[in-house]
Amino acid sequence: MTIDTPAQPPGTPFNFAAHLIARNARRAGKTAYIDDRGSLSYGALAERVRRLAAALQDCGIHREERVLLLMHDCNDWPVSFLGAMYAGIVPVAVNTLLTADDYAYMLEHSRAQAVLVSAALLPVLRQAMAQGGHEVKEVIVSHPDGAPANDANDAADADYAGTVALDALLARHAPLAAPAGTGPDDPGFWLYSSGSTGRPKGVLHSQANPYWTAQLYAGPILGLHENDVCFSAAKLYFAYGLGNGLSFPLSVGATVVLMAERPTPEATFRRWLEHRPTVFFGAPTGYAGMLASPALPARGAVALRLCSSAGEALPAELGERFTAHFGCEIIDGIGSTEMLHIFLSNRPGQVRYGTTGWPVPGYAVELRDEEGRPVPDGEVGDLYIQGPSAALMYWGNREKSRETFRGGWTKSGDKYVRNPDGSYCYAGRSDDMLKVSGIYVSPFEVEATLAQHPAVLEAAVIGVPDAAGLTRTKAFIVLKPGARAGEAELKAFVKERLAPYKYPRVIEFVPALPKTATGKIQRFRLRELEGAPA
Repeated sequence: MTIDTPAQPPGTPFNFAAHLIARNARRAGKTAYIDDRGSLSYGALAERVRRLAAALQDCGIHREERVLLLMHDCNDWPVSFLGAMYAGIVPVAVNTLLTADDYAYMLEHSRAQAVLVSAALLPVLRQAMAQGGHEVKEVIVSHPDGAPANDANDAADADYAGTVALDALLARHAPLAAPAGTGPDDPGFWLYSSGSTGRPKGVLHSQANPYWTAQLYAGPILGLHENDVCFSAAKLYFAYGLGNGLSFPLSVGATVVLMAERPTPEATFRRWLEHRPTVFFGAPTGYAGMLASPALPARGAVALRLCSSAGEALPAELGERFTAHFGCEIIDGIGSTEMLHIFLSNRPGQVRYGTTGWPVPGYAVELRDEEGRPVPDGEVGDLYIQGPSAALMYWGNREKSRETFRGGWTKSGDKYVRNPDGSYCYAGRSDDMLKVSGIYVSPFEVEATLAQHPAVLEAAVIGVPDAAGLTRTKAFIVLKPGARAGEAELKAFVKERLAPYKYPRVIEFVPALPKTATGKIQRFRLRELEGAPA
């Protein structure tokens, strides 16, 4: 498939932070960010970014060295991320829900020279630094409550000993006069993969990669513009959230609402009602929870014109119910940490619920069998992607890099089916696929069918061995609050809608499903509990 790239590549030199500052120079007085503490204008954002760039250099951190960014979503997050990139320093954005052991590994693996951290996360960072033994040049704290206005080093509270307050650091540095003369292919930033199997992998992206995702998706597909107010349930440290809350809105001069707390339905609804976002970015689990909430706002109470979904395939029933209630489409798509954002997507006015849509212009998509040969329409194949936002490599992991990045193509690890109209249907993760009676069964297909039952909130399907050692499907079901449904009823429900061999032979009702920090169902955890092959 030929790639149709509707955007010009950036020239050399190219610095993504400087690019965003230049694009918004005329919007100095406009609000760029609104967090739980207040707002930040585009002019103030640009100044703080340049001050932090100067401060990091003054700390003795050199171009292409890494700094760990362990911070809840707040106005200091984009300042920290872009400030590092402006100086040619590489921010390593990490999940705020991990353990000290995880952070100890990431500090050592990235060889981070400094850490920018939320005050609430300082205790777990200290644990990580103590157990890993990795030394950094500076620990910079965002909003250290209880610290004096000048410097956290002088705080009476020992919690802040050996750290510096971000605001104090910015106050004593003039803005850096010019950005680092980076090129589009120079190291820009890292994200870590979810690490569902083994240690997380450091995914290295270039300075130009976020430029490409904004050029190819934010405008042409989502139609974002400067009058939009964007709000993402996915946090900024995720590839999906980074586009939603930084690359996309700042590329068009929009306003962004940030939320530090978990995106529960109630917390999300408060921002919908108070800040009136026009574009919301969520995930299927979140949409299911919102539709099940008794606090669901009325259509007329919100200002949504468009919603996005990624992370997992959106069940058709969820999309249809959401649109029926709010009159607003959910644009479902798939992206990955390795490709940085969405490359296969539905689009406004062309939504086919139950599919992941069509290739985003600028990306090529192929489905291949286990021998690497193209598969025909209607058959399941491994999803490969080619496009300009692909990561450079996994840091320090040549084996995995070669396995994933193949001659310009990226192997996603997802199984898909291509429909006659060119749209694609998700068939599950490659390592989640089941072979029942010699035929492949997609757990997602069975889960999506179960989710159509009015009593079912969530479902997860795995393969378990029977007495003869043959694989049979088992479904774990979370019912909606107050709802009832029996095993026989749900089996019959699936049989009526899918081929008979696909229905779950065993059903277990559970209060909750194991999930990653991104909200993805961890089927391997269920397999471990069942003693099934992982």
